[in-house]
Amino acid sequence: MSTNQKAIEYLENNDYDAALALFQKALNDSRDVQSLTNLSWIYYHEEGDIEAAIELAQEAVALKPTSHFPYSLLGELLVQMERWEEAAVVLSDSIAVEPSKEAYNNLAIAKYHLGELEQASALFLKSAGPSDYAMYSHVHCLIQLGHTIEAKHKLDAFLESDDDFVGEVHVAELYLELACFSEAMHWFEKSWDTYSKSPDWVCRYIYALVQTNAMERAVEIAEECIRLKQDDIEEAQAEDCDENWTESDKVAYVTRLQMEKKEYELILEQIASGFVPPFKFTTSLSSKCYLFGCSRHAHPEYKG
Repeated sequence: MSTNQKAIEYLENNDYDAALALFQKALNDSRDVQSLTNLSWIYYHEEGDIEAAIELAQEAVALKPTSHFPYSLLGELLVQMERWEEAAVVLSDSIAVEPSKEAYNNLAIAKYHLGELEQASALFLKSAGPSDYAMYSHVHCLIQLGHTIEAKHKLDAFLESDDDFVGEVHVAELYLELACFSEAMHWFEKSWDTYSKSPDWVCRYIYALVQTNAMERAVEIAEECIRLKQDDIEEAQAEDCDENWTESDKVAYVTRLQMEKKEYELILEQIASGFVPPFKFTTSLSSKCYLFGCSRHAHPEYKG
């Protein structure tokens, strides 16, 4: 059994310290594509040391590997660090070696943040399932590009029963961006009893209701959220402090709750004055195992 295989075995048995020591030994024995990539992956996922992981992955990529693993891992790390231009280059190289949904998604993220929306839209589509976050991101790009008919057609096809369904609130948000207020209300309402209520999306739900003159429901939702926030504030103020929940922690938390309560108190007046609650889109990094020799994922050891 090789040093790498032993390290993988220890990792599978949750003996992390022994696994780390063996991954480091493998690197000391030979600074090759496999040892560099595997230790990089360990530093990233187990140690949280992204800078060290990037250095090792860069060294692996410099060896011009025939596997996409080092490129995909380095690209993921660079996206994590918001180094968009570098990430785009490395992820393009990864796809050239072997296309993967993860590389397409992460390259789409880099292109999106570089303002290259046409490319980002196409890449999100290549990585997307029928109703998942990548498809949601693709539709968002279409809306930004002004392709509203295509965006509406694809959004209408989202199904809750699909694998990796993005979620009702996300679907509602995109309908609202398309000014399809009835559809937005439908999806917001479906999420009402299951989603954690935060001003980011609840205020947009209230906005959709106002646009369709459903004022009674809009007032009802605002008042319910005000009550819920007041309950949260009182509960937090009554909670005892300890070494894990300091007085400073409590003050910061209560202040945030009070600010959120104020948002609900003001939202109807603000909307009446022309305020449109903003849509807050975030990209979602795609990750997977890039360990050479991983038995759980049936990865072979590197053969260069």
